[in-house]
Amino acid sequence: MRRLTVALLLWFSIASANPASTHATPTPGKALEFPADYGSHPDFRTEWWYVTGWLTTERGESLGFQITFFRSKPDIADDNPSAFSPRQILIAHCAISDPKRGRLWQDQRVRRAGMGLAQAAQGDTEVSIEQWSFMRQEGRYLARIRAEDFSFDLEFEATQAVLVNGEAGLSRKGPSAGATSYYYSVPHLRVSGSLTRSGERSTVHGEAWLDHEWSSEYLDADAVGWDWLGINLDDGGALMAFRIRGPHGEQRWAGGTLRSANGAVDILKPEQVGFRETRRWISSRTAISYPVEWVVRAGDLTLNITPLLDDQENDTRLTTGAIYWEGAVRASVAGVSVGRGYLELTGYGDRLRLP
Repeated sequence: MRRLTVALLLWFSIASANPASTHATPTPGKALEFPADYGSHPDFRTEWWYVTGWLTTERGESLGFQITFFRSKPDIADDNPSAFSPRQILIAHCAISDPKRGRLWQDQRVRRAGMGLAQAAQGDTEVSIEQWSFMRQEGRYLARIRAEDFSFDLEFEATQAVLVNGEAGLSRKGPSAGATSYYYSVPHLRVSGSLTRSGERSTVHGEAWLDHEWSSEYLDADAVGWDWLGINLDDGGALMAFRIRGPHGEQRWAGGTLRSANGAVDILKPEQVGFRETRRWISSRTAISYPVEWVVRAGDLTLNITPLLDDQENDTRLTTGAIYWEGAVRASVAGVSVGRGYLELTGYGDRLRLP
């Protein structure tokens, strides 16, 4: 893994020194089309399929989990004839938040696309890196992950329609009109399957959230990272909210989507979203301080956000070069639980640089 990562860094450095590739740009007013937009968009610089959620084991344990596949198009000449040219890079992360053991199980993979080792198919969701895969078949998602000391075999069934974020799927990420992404979510996925940790297999069930996003200019030059929240509300509603932070921690941009229990959708403007931290946790490994408890305002809804456990720091320096916090959280109002989901905090150590 380490040798491969060094090779990829070398490829990226060569590509950056000789930028000749072109990347697609979003088209305002172009509506998302399914099933085509479930699949890969290889002309865009960066893309990810992100599945997060809560699982309950047969023994009643609560666990958080995360499965992510990234696709990146490096700045390499499109007409480069070499079969070894890394025209597309595939990266995958997975993690289990385990409060009983007080730890985050995590693993990562990186490969260049092709050679039968890694792919991100067009037309529908089908991404894989060797024994790691996430795909959509007959309306259901399937994840098969064989990590170093744990594994997933999970099935995800959609119980609600796709949640289109932004203006018809075009989500603004900064003051510049160019800082945009195509973005949709699938909340309230019903999860079933099995999880194996250190050779011990457990039957699990639960609920998850899927994000699929692609862009060529996700962050502008003055952005250092983001805070993102996805909550499956107990009444059947769903909330996605985010803010982009500037170099002094200020809110540079914000947005979100709130779907009520009756299906009404509210696209949130920057002034309708607020993140106020209420408690921090400092990592003993990296000394990074993360705000792990929040009060989040999204339109008329205000939620208190608390983590399943404090230590949900992800170290992905071998693949994306980033260290960030991402973990399972509870949402409550006046002390009463109203939902569960995931919180992601990036750019609290070094400025986030997307693959």
